Amino acid sequence: MRSTVGGVNSRVLSIHVAPGRRLPTKSVEQVEAEAGVGLVGDRYHGSKHRHVTVQVRDDLEAAAEVLGRPVDPGLTRRNITLDHGPLPTRPGERLRIADVELEVVRIAAPCRLLDDDLGPGAMQALRSPRGGTVFRLLSSGTIRVGDEAVVPPATS
Repeated sequence: MRSTVGGVNSRVLSIHVAPGRRLPTKSVEQVEAEAGVGLVGDRYHGSKHRHVTVQVRDDLEAAAEVLGRPVDPGLTRRNITLDHGPLPTRPGERLRIADVELEVVRIAAPCRLLDDDLGPGAMQALRSPRGGTVFRLLSSGTIRVGDEAVVPPATS
């Protein structure tokens, strides 16, 4: 599992939402995040804990090397792609994007749809730690492409 360093800044590279299960994701420039509910317009809006999934371009580039072809962030079915990591992965760790605070629920497990959307081997190439992280939303606000993402220093 990767460790995280407090205060590391990255930027939102892309945002994707899917209105329903198995439906393709749609790229958006911004999305409303509702604390305790999820991203407005996304299939997980209203779920108990799986409010938003986040991945980093570094991991997509590593998966692309394994696959021998580019990995389109929109086809991974993750909501937010950051330009670089590290990405928090331990339950309870935090991430702040713009004014929205997120808390790690768990590492995101890749699904079989990846092999359909990205081609054979994609699910395996995006296994932990490359599959991203599932977060719950602790606060509300608007998340936009280009917003800063910060891993706050750990508090003990």
